[in-house]
Amino acid sequence: MSRSIGLAHIIRHDDGTSTGVWGIYTLQSAFQPIFAFKDGKLSVAAFEGLIRPFRDGEPQSPMSFFSTCPAGDRLHVEALTRTLHLLNAGACLPEEASIFVNFDPSVFTDRAIVDKALRDMRLVLHEAGIDPRRVVCEVTEQKSASQESLYSFVEALRANGFRIAVDDYGADESDINRIKELKPDIVKFDAHWITQLMESGAGFALLTAMVTSFEQQGIRTVFEGIEKGWQLELAEKSGASMVQGFVLARPEIAPTSFRVFGKDMQSSAAATDAGNAPASPSAAPSARPVRAFGRRTVR
Repeated sequence: MSRSIGLAHIIRHDDGTSTGVWGIYTLQSAFQPIFAFKDGKLSVAAFEGLIRPFRDGEPQSPMSFFSTCPAGDRLHVEALTRTLHLLNAGACLPEEASIFVNFDPSVFTDRAIVDKALRDMRLVLHEAGIDPRRVVCEVTEQKSASQESLYSFVEALRANGFRIAVDDYGADESDINRIKELKPDIVKFDAHWITQLMESGAGFALLTAMVTSFEQQGIRTVFEGIEKGWQLELAEKSGASMVQGFVLARPEIAPTSFRVFGKDMQSSAAATDAGNAPASPSAAPSARPVRAFGRRTVR
C-alpha cells in the first residue's frame, strides 16, 4: 500500500511518538483533555489534537505557521497535522478516549479529494491502532467550495465511521444553518461568545436554552475556553455535556502524561477560581467558588 502524503513527512521516535517536518518547520502534537460531567464529577472523555510548530528550535504560533503555507499546500499540510495527531494519540492517549481532529472544509473541493484523504486517514488509523469510532472530525468555520460539496464531505466522514462536530458555534444565522444541515453529533461553543453570555442572567438563560435544544436533538455540547471556576460552575448548571479549558488542564506536547491521567484522574467540578490551576480531584462540591453571571456572590 502506498504511503500517504502525511506519512511521508513524519519522523518516528524511539518512545513511540512522532514529529512532522514541513519545510523549515518541525511540527509536534499537543493534546488538551475534554472533560464530561457525570454524577457531579468531571472525567476525561476526549482529547483535542493541537499543532505546535517550531522553527530553529523556537516555538511559533500555529497561525503564523499556517500563514506561511501557500494555498496550494494547505490540503497537504492539513493531512500532515491530522496524521501526526492520530499517530501520537495511538502512542500517548488512553485507549478509550475520543480524539478530536480538525478538518478545513475549504480544501475538499471535490469527491476525489475527499476519497483520497479518507483512504490515507484509514491507513494512518490502522498504523496507530485507533478505531475510527473514536475519531471526532471538527468541521471548522472556513467556507467550503459549495454547500453541496460540504454536505458530501460530511456524509463521507460519517460513512467511514467518524463522528462530526461543528466548531466555534456562536448562534449566528450561518451557525444555526450549519447545525440544521450537517446534523452533527457534537457542537463546540465559541469560547468568547460563551463568556459574554455568562455575564448576564438573560445571556445565561439563552445559553441554557440552546444546550437543552441540542440535547433534545441528540447533539452533545462542548464549552471551550473555560478558564475560571465560576465559568465551570455555570457550564455545569447550563447542562453542557463537556468542557475544555485551562482551569481543568492545559495542552501537553507528546509524549504526554495523559495515558495515566485519563485512567486515574477524575476531577470534581470544584475548580478553584485562582489563576489557571487545575481542579483538585478531592475538592468537595461545597467548596466551589460561586459567581452569578460574572459577579461574585457571598454565601
